[in-house]
Amino acid sequence: MSQVWKIYLLAVISFLVGTSEFIIAGILDRVAADLNVSVSAAGQLITVFSIAYAFGTPFLIAFTSRMERRKLLLYSLAIFAVANGIAAVLSGFEFLIISRIILALSAGVFVVTSLTVVSSLAPPEKQGSAIATVVMGFSAALIVGVPLGRVIASVYDWKMIFGGIGVLGLLSMLLIAFFIPKMNGEEPVPLRNQLKLFKEPRITAALIVTFFWIGGYSIAYTYISPFLLEVTGMSEQGVSIGLFAFGIASLFGSKLGGFSTDRWGAPRTLIGGMSLHIIALLLLAAAGQSAALMFPLLMLWAFSAWSSGPTQQYNLISLAPGATGIMLSLNSSVLQLGMAAGAGLGGIIVEQGSLHAVSWIGAVGVAVAVSITTIAYRRSVRSRSSSISNSVATEESQVLKNGA
Repeated sequence: MSQVWKIYLLAVISFLVGTSEFIIAGILDRVAADLNVSVSAAGQLITVFSIAYAFGTPFLIAFTSRMERRKLLLYSLAIFAVANGIAAVLSGFEFLIISRIILALSAGVFVVTSLTVVSSLAPPEKQGSAIATVVMGFSAALIVGVPLGRVIASVYDWKMIFGGIGVLGLLSMLLIAFFIPKMNGEEPVPLRNQLKLFKEPRITAALIVTFFWIGGYSIAYTYISPFLLEVTGMSEQGVSIGLFAFGIASLFGSKLGGFSTDRWGAPRTLIGGMSLHIIALLLLAAAGQSAALMFPLLMLWAFSAWSSGPTQQYNLISLAPGATGIMLSLNSSVLQLGMAAGAGLGGIIVEQGSLHAVSWIGAVGVAVAVSITTIAYRRSVRSRSSSISNSVATEESQVLKNGA
């Protein structure tokens, strides 16, 4: 199997992992009704997942840093399958929370490890596109996994979704065992050394951008199904179609984000994509009650939001090329903290009876991310210009001295 197909294999498995993460948003009302809890309480399943992912992943990545990469992928998928089995077999809100915690920890290790693997499989000039391909797997979960899960939950039982994902997780282990080559781990990096990366202003700024970008996205997406049902007035079939349209657009956005990063650079791609993201969320708030306008707006939102995913991954790798795994781990943690914050804030908004407000409040979060990116980019340009000027002045001074 060629390197390209190995990258696509990991993208396909990432689809499975992505489905297990995103599916709750697509069936939130069904889970709430079945477990006899409020929609806002069910939404905190996303918060629990994100917090466990955020705080658990850095420790697990540091602890397993020396482990051979293929073995680590296999172990994480085995635990992933068990977590889905718990959700499928055991009843009660408490067991579902436990399942989400275990699922988050295993998914975090798999995601960071797979991104590290594909960045090693791809040539340097194609790393952005390789990362985008794996991120595309997560986008595909929105295209197929989430709407399909919605259909299954409507016709059968939402627990079947997790049972099926668990079985497919076991099959994925066989594919990795056969086709992904062994790769050496990295020297362990203590957590205190990981945190030292925050002392670099550019890295801190980039991670803050991740937090506000995904936080703004999460405020709206966590409650997208109730929004479409209650605010827009869509039918069950309409919600499934809307989620399908959302997923297709996210796929194209993710792929274009990687292409744009390779061609025009991360800053321009980030600023352009997030600016469009803000516009899409504001339009959703303005036209939330129009079913006819909702489909193209959902696609615009997904396209713009997911164009930033691979760009941020590549941007962080370029800021610390000697610590790829750690940077991806930190970014994944901050991303999940943003998801948790967004889901939590969205829950408060929904609890106050204002589903309509989740989209425009989400736009505010993304606007903060755009502002920070713009400021950081301008400072970087000024710093490079100053460095070049100082270098030229030093050379001229040296020439004058030699001439004298």
